[in-house]
Amino acid sequence: MNDIEELQMKLAYQEDTIEKLNAALVKQQRQIQDLEFKLGHIMDKVKQMSVSNMASEAEETPPPHY
Repeated sequence: MNDIEELQMKLAYQEDTIEKLNAALVKQQRQIQDLEFKLGHIMDKVKQMSVSNMASEAEETPPPHY
């Protein structure tokens, strides 16, 4: 095998590797965007929740001695 053929094989291998890496990068970017969307949705829901798990005074039943 001469030098030119060896270089052509290396180039073909590198191009294949770059294409595979690009495909993986595109897939990961889509996953990141999906996760960012879901996280934003979860954050919105958490913000809408009340700050405390304790009932407000209006919701609280009076103690039995009243």
